[in-house]
Amino acid sequence: MAAGAANPAVNQARQDMDHGRADSALQLLNETLAHNPNDAEARNLRCRVYYQEEKWDQAVSDCEAAVELAQGDSNFHLWLGRAYGQKAEHASLVAGYPLARRVHAEFEQAVELDPRNAEALSDLGEFDVMAPLVVGGGVAKAEAVAQQLAAVNAAAALTLEVRIAESKRDYATAEARAKDATAKSSYPANAWMDLAAFYRRRGRVDEMVAAAQAGAALDPHHGIALVDGASNLTLAGREPQTAIQWLQQYLNSNMQSELAPTFVVRAQLAELLRKQGDAAGAQQQIAAAHALASGYRIPSGNAAARAAGR
Repeated sequence: MAAGAANPAVNQARQDMDHGRADSALQLLNETLAHNPNDAEARNLRCRVYYQEEKWDQAVSDCEAAVELAQGDSNFHLWLGRAYGQKAEHASLVAGYPLARRVHAEFEQAVELDPRNAEALSDLGEFDVMAPLVVGGGVAKAEAVAQQLAAVNAAAALTLEVRIAESKRDYATAEARAKDATAKSSYPANAWMDLAAFYRRRGRVDEMVAAAQAGAALDPHHGIALVDGASNLTLAGREPQTAIQWLQQYLNSNMQSELAPTFVVRAQLAELLRKQGDAAGAQQQIAAAHALASGYRIPSGNAAARAAGR
């Protein structure tokens, strides 16, 4: 068990993080680390809060510390790889290449430590699809990862196969795999939103809307699928009122997730309301976002939708 796993303050910080209460989570974690700087779990969680707030340097620093303190924890390596990835994405080309190599190394280490870590396998496969050979990527590597992932999570493997097929411009296979995932996923609403994202990337907007509507209908508890659906609609410039409704339903639910932080979703909602001429409503959402995460710099335009979507 990682240090701090049974610490009540750390457990409360984790709940705050899951519900987008970044300021509260950071206060608890800062107090914990002031008393015990070697609490690896607290370091990892603070990294993840900074990650939510898009503070990449601080996220990297804490995730590096967590890995140093608990080198055998697969998830700590996974989160360090993710933090390196975001820092690389926002760095110059010269600085980005060395960071990208670190991303690959951390993802590989996460998988080596736990070959059944589906999230680590998915992230490693996604990296291999997108990254060139010079930083450790490559489609052939992604295909090997997909085979390994299939034994752990069949739906996640199909999602990775979609990206592999797209990279080969085999769009018929990509669509077929995305449809297969809707039947095999434990969370079909999310799989339908992934299918919607595929249609959006291909410019098949009417089919995207239909897939997103199907996903929303399968998510009666108003979870993260609605955020993904709203992001797809926003990025495609379609049905803003539906996107607003879905984001409001998510914010009013008990299904809020670290993967779609409440303050980020409120920023996305604010931008949609602003575009609809509801300046007062937009300001209300911005104020609510800042009340949760005072250090979060709210993006403008469709960047808000990209930030909220996974």
